[in-house]
Amino acid sequence: MNLEERVEQAVKLKHSGCNCAQAVASSCADLTEMDEETILKLTSGYGVGMGCMEATCGSLVGAVMIAGLLKNGKGTIMTARDLLQSFKQKCGATICKDLKGRDTGKVLCECDDCVRNAVRALAENFEEVK
Repeated sequence: MNLEERVEQAVKLKHSGCNCAQAVASSCADLTEMDEETILKLTSGYGVGMGCMEATCGSLVGAVMIAGLLKNGKGTIMTARDLLQSFKQKCGATICKDLKGRDTGKVLCECDDCVRNAVRALAENFEEVK
């Protein structure tokens, strides 16, 4: 699967009932040693931004979880920082309520694009995602 197919697979998963974290992580499940069902369970609590829009966008959480699996837990902290910076540059924020404009009325990035940008940020850090 090429990058754009993976990106659109993530959006398709989002529209089929997955939350943003599940959509990003599941779109990359084939690159990990973990089965998709387990990935879906692990990421199930990160929809609508952690804490019901109060914290980190689920798309970014899903990307960092995949990074941990791809790096076998080694050096993931630095990769997480790179993912966060790339995501913020693409989306304008990392906190769900800010992305959705809950307090300002100004949407910075729609969920579909957050999902797309999280997968693209992964691809910037991992050749196998491309």
